[in-house]
Amino acid sequence: MATVKKILFWVLVGLVIIQFIPVDKTNVAVKSSVNFVDVKKTPPKIRTLIKSACYDCHSNETVYPKYAYFAPISWSIKSHVNEGREHLNFSVWGTYNTDLKKSMLDKSIQTIQTKAMPLPGYMVYHKEANLSDAERALLVKYFEEMIKTNSY
Repeated sequence: MATVKKILFWVLVGLVIIQFIPVDKTNVAVKSSVNFVDVKKTPPKIRTLIKSACYDCHSNETVYPKYAYFAPISWSIKSHVNEGREHLNFSVWGTYNTDLKKSMLDKSIQTIQTKAMPLPGYMVYHKEANLSDAERALLVKYFEEMIKTNSY
């Protein structure tokens, strides 16, 4: 029994100590001149869908929930955000070249259709990101139209 108490004590001490390891949750300022929804003059319904389902991980407008301030959860969330921004960052859309934009739109269509995005774990705490089939179809149609008309 004493060994279990010692283990629990040191686990607790470890959890307290890791709270002091900082995680940068600062968002870079967003310029409307390169932000996807502003540049594309995205219709309100599409804007709402993209912002609620995509922007937390794929933009510089991440809104970190309260639980994102506790390690090691904060590390995981920051890692997901960094990875999401590497793949696609809507906040800097206007800085991408046309080939990259087309590729990102193609990949976005694929991940929306296969329901790979938003991530299931994200949707547990963000119900607004749980897109219906109709909402997914609307986003796919919007992105496909951009590709069809070369207006990316």
